[in-house]
Amino acid sequence: MKILVLNGPNLNLIGRREPEIYGTQSLDEFLDIVKKRFPEHQIDTFQSNHEGVLIDKLHEAMDRYDGVVMNPGGYAHTSIALADAVRSIGIPVVEVHISNIYEREPFRHHSYTADAAVKTIVGHGLEGYSEAISFLLSFRA
Repeated sequence: MKILVLNGPNLNLIGRREPEIYGTQSLDEFLDIVKKRFPEHQIDTFQSNHEGVLIDKLHEAMDRYDGVVMNPGGYAHTSIALADAVRSIGIPVVEVHISNIYEREPFRHHSYTADAAVKTIVGHGLEGYSEAISFLLSFRA
């Protein structure tokens, strides 16, 4: 199976940004571990701080991947365009949030992109990425 792990704004700072919320391990370090957990599958990763670039990656995923694990970062709470892209590509997208967005500031409680995803995983730290991949593997089986 081919899976794209797509990360949005500020996730390049995981490991240095608000360690009390996001921990001290970098996202790249953790995603390398995730790839080793699923060696029989192709797992590609991409991060951008730009909404349009994320939308373009979702469009490209339509013809290249069997599923997407997406952490849209702050765009989850603001981007109808990103949610529309998720709906448009015709492959399953699992949304991941490292922190529990429902226990944070009220503006984080609604995710437009979660409404378009087949599943949302929140508050499981970086392990949420592995859970999302496992879900996609069972979803497509």
